[in-house]
Amino acid sequence: MKNSEIHLRFAFPDEIQDKQILSRYLELMNDEEKERYNRFRFAKDRHSFLVSRALVRTSLSCFHDIPPRDWQFSRNSYGKPEIISGSSGPRLRFNLSHTQGLIICALMLQQDIGADVENTERKMGGEDIAKRFFSAEEAALLRSLPENQRRDFFFRFWTLKEAYVKARGRGLSLPLDSFSFHIGSRTEIRICFSPQADDSPGDWHFRLFRPTSRHCAALAFRQEKGRDYSIIVKKTVPLLEEKEFTVSSSMSLT
Repeated sequence: MKNSEIHLRFAFPDEIQDKQILSRYLELMNDEEKERYNRFRFAKDRHSFLVSRALVRTSLSCFHDIPPRDWQFSRNSYGKPEIISGSSGPRLRFNLSHTQGLIICALMLQQDIGADVENTERKMGGEDIAKRFFSAEEAALLRSLPENQRRDFFFRFWTLKEAYVKARGRGLSLPLDSFSFHIGSRTEIRICFSPQADDSPGDWHFRLFRPTSRHCAALAFRQEKGRDYSIIVKKTVPLLEEKEFTVSSSMSLT
């Protein structure tokens, strides 16, 4: 992996049902992951968790000569997972997100990175949530839009906010109304901060994607000034196959 590359791996858990493959995924997990797996009450949640752990471990092994089973993880004080690494080389960073029907893993070297994906068909009180968690500017824009555009708007901004918070690794100690997003042309997404946010807009790059007609995904990563980044997207069945995957990134409000 190059410093200028961001890799996105998409997995569709509903398409991964082969019992032999799922048994191999179980063998990849450590004891703590197996305990978490067994605590899920519903089979669909256990299945999603199983595929997500396999996705993370196999994705990391694409870029380091470490078997998927051997990766070890820790969490910071806010719960963000990181790799425990004894290597002196560039640090591999990752972030995971899942929703009904889709799991994504984002990876890059060195820089903070966050990803979020949402199923836009899920029931969410968009305007009520916006009043509580969006900035005043974002909430006002939501109210100003025609009613048939509000749901789409809500998920674009919600995934962007979640991706940024996950990249910062501070959980909800970072208020969601302390920063605002502005979506312009096809790929132009800007962030503005309130004084208490303690961050610089120029340090960040954002992208929005449409992996499927019912999913919205966002990516946030800390960028080096003057460096051009390429985003490489693949659809994967962990341990079995991966292939190039084309996603729409035309997310303007017009």
